[in-house]
Amino acid sequence: MNTFQVTILDAKYDFPIGVSLEEVMARVKPEGYAKIVAAKVDGILRELTFMPVEDCRVEPVDLRNEDGLRIYIRGLSFIYVMAVRELYDGSRVEIDHSISGGLYCRVHWKRPLTQRDVAQIETRMHEIVAENMPFERIEYTKEEAVRLFEADGQMDKVRLLKYRPYDHFNVYRCSWMSDYFYGYMVPSTGYLDKFALHYYLPGMVLQHPRRGEPEKKITFFDQRKLADVFWEASRWGEILQCVNTADLNRLVEDGQLRNFIFVNEALHEKKIAEIADQISQRGSSRKLVLIAGPSSSGKTTFAHRLSVQLQVNGMSPVAISLDNYYRNREELPLGPDGKRNFENIDSIDVELFNEHLSRLLQSEEVELPEYDFTTGRRRDHGRILRLGPDQPVVVEGIHGLNPSLTQGIPPEMTFKIYISALTQLNLDDHNRIPTTDTRLVRRLVRDHHFRGFSAQETLDIWAKVRMGEEKNIFPYQEEADAMFNSSLVYEFSVLKPFVMPLLRAVPEEDPNAMEVIRLRKFMNYFLPFTDLEAIPNTSIIREFVGGSCFEE
Repeated sequence: MNTFQVTILDAKYDFPIGVSLEEVMARVKPEGYAKIVAAKVDGILRELTFMPVEDCRVEPVDLRNEDGLRIYIRGLSFIYVMAVRELYDGSRVEIDHSISGGLYCRVHWKRPLTQRDVAQIETRMHEIVAENMPFERIEYTKEEAVRLFEADGQMDKVRLLKYRPYDHFNVYRCSWMSDYFYGYMVPSTGYLDKFALHYYLPGMVLQHPRRGEPEKKITFFDQRKLADVFWEASRWGEILQCVNTADLNRLVEDGQLRNFIFVNEALHEKKIAEIADQISQRGSSRKLVLIAGPSSSGKTTFAHRLSVQLQVNGMSPVAISLDNYYRNREELPLGPDGKRNFENIDSIDVELFNEHLSRLLQSEEVELPEYDFTTGRRRDHGRILRLGPDQPVVVEGIHGLNPSLTQGIPPEMTFKIYISALTQLNLDDHNRIPTTDTRLVRRLVRDHHFRGFSAQETLDIWAKVRMGEEKNIFPYQEEADAMFNSSLVYEFSVLKPFVMPLLRAVPEEDPNAMEVIRLRKFMNYFLPFTDLEAIPNTSIIREFVGGSCFEE
């Protein structure tokens, strides 16, 4: 047979053998999609250059899809590096982390780049897009890839490939430049027509379309507090001499990770102590400490360690669980899926919470409620509490930074803390590790260890968790008085022996199979570390792998 049949949105189309998915999409023009950058063929993610040879079901992948956005950003990163290297010969480009609706990037050259330089880079990127040059995927042996990147001066990639357990590697080439990117690519530069470059001293932000809003105009929003935390993380990486995966693997390989862990943990403790000092220095008026952050940030361990440091400063903090203020299950609002939504702030009895806080902060006695998640009912008779003169209330929960949670409490009486695992380690100069992946790997391990969840069960709810974070947490990041980065440079080496068996246990036919494959390939970049005795029982990573002294 010289033809194959494609099923898209339950409609069937016949095509001759040799037609690519890009040509299929161009002819079919499926409706209801934003820019299509890839497709799933019988559930398997494929580049648009892929040519089917038999009947198949095809699902377009656009920028509203997590995989589609990753592919688009990967292409933008490629043409950004290309433009910089063309304009500033001999420069080294680093793509560090996500911020302000884009990627923070730095260029190391013989002089610092200016705002005019950034404008020239953006202009050259638009020219590259207009030229619509193809991306070509070329398979190299490990030895060939190493020689290629050695000749190009990309020694970060040479070191990275050394630890990869594969004999062959796919390298992308466009025009004169070859680069190694973790994952698939768009067919050509013409797909990458939506971006902006914003000067953000001492680097720049490469802005891209936002997930869920790919057609929305790209605008810059400053996240200076978050930027400062990332800048501190970068400085820590340089102090520790561990800025990428190869550096970490070298420490594991040379038996030096144990001492590295002690230093990394000491930096964490120092930062927690500094935050405790800030609270103490604000005086007795700061009676309410609110801690918020996305899933698997280590909020529970952080709250315990902060309480210890506050005690060192002569204070006697009292913890109140926001969970106990949930409304009865039948009163909870419904989510888009028709199920009760525990992540909506309307699920919290904000009025009762504010009443109790107001009375406590005025030294009145309060009987706290208790929530039974088994029955979905709140009991209004629980622990009786009255605050002393040096007893701040510590509240940890996803809504902690939302002003409506404490609408009856004067702002001068609160101290707000944002915590997240803001990854400070990258695979190499051009391949960053998303903070979301750090938290997902943590959660996979914790859910299995403490809740008996399979990897499938955790992955099934992850998208819903992310949606809750986007709505209830991230918009209020900059409201924080202090930020804490809970990521540990060494943690992927520790998490690998725990998470890999969970990922291997996911059946190939599971709907999450593609995400599992991606995570397995990602974790294969890291050498495992199994000497858990080297990790203090106060460490945030203990909240996920077990052995925390704060476990109840």
